[in-house]
Amino acid sequence: MARKDVKGRGTPEREEPSGFRRFVRRLVVWAVSLAVVGVLALGVAVGLTARSLPEFEELKGSQVGQTILVRARDGTELVSIGPSYGRWLSHEQIPQIMRTAMVSVEDRRFHSHPGIDPIGLARAGFVSISTGKSVRATSTITQQLARTVFLNNNRSYTRKLREAVLALAMEWKFSKDQILELYLNKVYFGGGAYGVDAASRKFFGHPGTEITLPEAAIIAGLVKAPSHYSPTADSEAAIGRAKVVLSVMKDNGDVTPSQAAAVDFGAIKFAAEKGQNSVRYFTDWALPQLDLLLPDNTQAIEVWTTLDPKMQAAATQAIETNTPKGAQGALVSMDRDGAVLAMVGGTDYISSNYNRAVNAVRQPGSAWKLFVYLAALEAGYTPNDRVVDEPVTIDGWSPRNSNGTYAGEIDVRTAFAYSKNTVAAQLGNEVGFSAVAGIARRFGISTPISTVPSMVLGTNDVRVIDMTRAFAAVSAKGRAVDPYGITKVQTVDGKVLYQREVREGPMLVPAYVSAGITDLLQSAVSTGTGRAASIGRPVAGKTGTTNSNKDGWFLGFSSGITTGVWMGRDDAKAVPGLQGGTAPARAFAAYMTTAVASRPVEKFDTEVTLPAWQLEPDDEAQLSGNPDEYYYADDQGNMVEPDRQEQLPAGGAEPKAQPPAANDEFLREATGSRPG
Repeated sequence: MARKDVKGRGTPEREEPSGFRRFVRRLVVWAVSLAVVGVLALGVAVGLTARSLPEFEELKGSQVGQTILVRARDGTELVSIGPSYGRWLSHEQIPQIMRTAMVSVEDRRFHSHPGIDPIGLARAGFVSISTGKSVRATSTITQQLARTVFLNNNRSYTRKLREAVLALAMEWKFSKDQILELYLNKVYFGGGAYGVDAASRKFFGHPGTEITLPEAAIIAGLVKAPSHYSPTADSEAAIGRAKVVLSVMKDNGDVTPSQAAAVDFGAIKFAAEKGQNSVRYFTDWALPQLDLLLPDNTQAIEVWTTLDPKMQAAATQAIETNTPKGAQGALVSMDRDGAVLAMVGGTDYISSNYNRAVNAVRQPGSAWKLFVYLAALEAGYTPNDRVVDEPVTIDGWSPRNSNGTYAGEIDVRTAFAYSKNTVAAQLGNEVGFSAVAGIARRFGISTPISTVPSMVLGTNDVRVIDMTRAFAAVSAKGRAVDPYGITKVQTVDGKVLYQREVREGPMLVPAYVSAGITDLLQSAVSTGTGRAASIGRPVAGKTGTTNSNKDGWFLGFSSGITTGVWMGRDDAKAVPGLQGGTAPARAFAAYMTTAVASRPVEKFDTEVTLPAWQLEPDDEAQLSGNPDEYYYADDQGNMVEPDRQEQLPAGGAEPKAQPPAANDEFLREATGSRPG
């Protein structure tokens, strides 16, 4: 029935909406209501987050990660480890081209969006739906800043939501200029550099205030993948990425086509990498000790070390100059209290950062005789006691002297000076091979020690730093020496967190034993196998050469400084002409000449006493570069001539064609006996 209006006219009756239309209407109402509630909730969350955010000045002072500034013993800066932040640059100090490049490539709608980019999100969603592929929307500069300062790189939805809320809150609290200033001073550019000033100094060698267009393109391109595009890792990849940035800037109208065409990336000169020199061998060894000294520290710190820059330079030069071609060299130098003054772990840190001074284990050859003679002296021998250099066999093992001859009755000093293998074997057998091993352990050898008879000739593997430590203990008159590299740790504002205490090591052997071995070590340098190590002042030391000339050693001390040098190939192949008395001894002398130059000459407790007769030195001192002249020692210490495949007869018996070991006149002179 039709209804009438107030004037009596009829109106058609309204139809009731269908069920579907009612459902859609309710859905829209609920959606709008939920959207309103969501917006209100988001607004509340953003507002509360904005109120809880640190102030701008607080955010400027926050840092990511721990910075460690390493100083030499004189206070000079050696290297900075960890994040580098450079100088803080205000928005106005950052070159306009740098700001433009970063916005252009990372967030071209930065100045118009509220912290998240709706257009970018919509486009990513459309591409994902239309292609069926998952597409990640690019984070805005504000989102990246929020992640850098407050979050991590976890890709969970929860983190992304928090990131969005933080970005909106930061846009609420800070101006666009402040956000861009924070971002450009905090974003990571690779190579440990945070912020444009640190990046500019690291990659181009000048402050961030002087950044040019091509440099800005390179720096802006690093944010996408800092480790991949870092100029220090791959300069070609960095330039390739910079060309993409420049193209984007041109497409966005931030640079003109003529400006883009005028850029010459080939003219860019990257700054030389700092700190990647031999000093890093030392810092790689010393800094892990902070985990024990200050296990819970996360502050930026300054670490004062024992390294002497002048000595380190001299050590580096000595190794580079004297190491045979194709071989590697290592050097450790300690002061009388164990302070490491110089450390070189190889000929070139950039090509190989493997630290042979502390990590490599190699056979020490005759340098091991230090422990044999220490054990003998402790057992009652003296440098003047008589021993017999003659063929011996111990448990089926028959060592030979390097030149295949024997001197007969001589004194201990002469046997040590000329590195007589048979005498060392006899002494080791007499005092006990376990006693020799015990002395080695006592003096700091940390590697496994076998007590087979041939161990007296240095068949056990050792480390350079351990051998140097042992000789340093002799220099310290028998007191234990503990190598160390860190003297003090303090915060950047000067608060001392750690200070090394002065301590004296325990006595390892009686004073007369250390005096006796020093006597022997002096003779080895003055007239024996270590003559190339002479530096014009008292030096005590010992050479070492292993089988087939695979390793060459010289270890010694003078004026309170103890230095160990090793040379050889990483693959343990023979190095023609390498003996302890040649290249290693020369490197020792070259370094020590500089190391002790400012120290007074110190005489040892025992004056050097020359052997009674100048015996023929062994091959460690005399062989030159002709491999045909070598005698090689096998792993058992037996000598093998290079032109023969078979080992020389056991027990030291020479073939009939060889001359006798020593004629009567020689033996009379060597033993001091008068003709009958």
